[in-house]
Amino acid sequence: MGLKNFIDGDKDFDHQKFHEELKDKNSELNFMREINVEETSGSGSRELEDIPFVVKDAICTEGTVTSAGSKILENYTPVFDATVVERLKDSGAKFYGKTQQDEFGFGTFSTNTAFETPCNPHDSERVVGGSSGGAGAIVAAMDQPVISIGESTGGSITNPAAYNGVVGVTPTYGRVSRYGLVDYANSLDKIGVLAKTVYGAAKGLETIAGHDEDDHTTADREVPEYSDLEERDNLKVAVPKQYLELDGLQEGVKENFQDSLEKLEESGAEVEEVDMPLLSAEYAVPAYYVLAMAEASTNLAKMSGMRYGLELDPEDFEDYNEYFSEVRTQGFGEEAKRRILVGTYTRMAGYRDQYYVKAAKVRQKIINQYKEVFEDFDVIASPSMPNIAPRIEEAEEMTPTEIYAMDTLTVGPNLAGLPMISVPNGESEGMPTGLHLVGNHFREKDIFNVAHAYMN
Repeated sequence: MGLKNFIDGDKDFDHQKFHEELKDKNSELNFMREINVEETSGSGSRELEDIPFVVKDAICTEGTVTSAGSKILENYTPVFDATVVERLKDSGAKFYGKTQQDEFGFGTFSTNTAFETPCNPHDSERVVGGSSGGAGAIVAAMDQPVISIGESTGGSITNPAAYNGVVGVTPTYGRVSRYGLVDYANSLDKIGVLAKTVYGAAKGLETIAGHDEDDHTTADREVPEYSDLEERDNLKVAVPKQYLELDGLQEGVKENFQDSLEKLEESGAEVEEVDMPLLSAEYAVPAYYVLAMAEASTNLAKMSGMRYGLELDPEDFEDYNEYFSEVRTQGFGEEAKRRILVGTYTRMAGYRDQYYVKAAKVRQKIINQYKEVFEDFDVIASPSMPNIAPRIEEAEEMTPTEIYAMDTLTVGPNLAGLPMISVPNGESEGMPTGLHLVGNHFREKDIFNVAHAYMN
């Protein structure tokens, strides 16, 4: 039973059953950071009345802990709701809690967390993806529909959508307000939606999108009715050849992707391979990580044990520098420390031109390359992830370089601020794989329509 059936009034939502199932599944899979059911009050006629929603742990929720997966914010309880949370509540949706994630979004598998590592509903020995891993796992685990709010910096919605076999949409940068988000990288962060169906993801984005006076990076543009899904004629699909030649692209993933392209062609789409050299791992991945880490190191400077988050007794230290250092030593995990150090280095005087400025130039060239392709094509297609979800112990043994390379398929569109959607397109070794569709700026409607047609 999909979300549309409940919105159209064909079926009433059973909250007692949902709550019991949520507690039961979470005790087994650990995808929730905190379950906190909030009572709603309203007319009963609002569009998402009584539909459950959850949000990633990096998104502020009034009265509910928002720790961004980090010990340094373990007990931080905001006194306000993020704009996306406020809009969902205003639409009648019912808040059920916060989902697990990698610390501050620093990860690919949700194993870089100060709390419990979530497990994949399809195989509890495997990862859920990251960094919005819990947000994807809850959608896959629950029988009834749920609107799950995630956040992506370099692919953190597409990744868990693919690994958990659900739908995940990342909007154009500026389409959704970031007010109330614990930032990773301000120029890259985008809040999006994971759901069981394309319609569910479209309805969720439709609800949270739009200009916000509290976030001056939001676009003052009309939000289309995304959930009014339509057939698309004369579709032209581009496939970057660099993605097909990617090292580490598993055979089962590649076969499912080729089957997806054939399915699109059978429905009347024109599919053509294109050359996009800057999307290769050689360029896109380093550019992304230089920029993201530089911004992250700046954003996390405020985590100092003074205003909020982890505090120690200042009387135990000789001076502020010693206090500050100990708070951050205790509060940050290994990956957070690595990204702070690298990010600080790349923006230091003497190294800024060599790394940060060069990466920014590569980013602009990537944007230009996408613009050229979208002059002739409607969407760009690729596998969502190069592999199926690895086992948790395998993920924990991977080196940082190996983990960063996993993002090759997703960092390009994130650097360009483009909208993208991942939809399930089959299984390999019993685990789900995904089809990734990228659209031009503010063309979310296109990717929703293509994804809907593909799924049907």
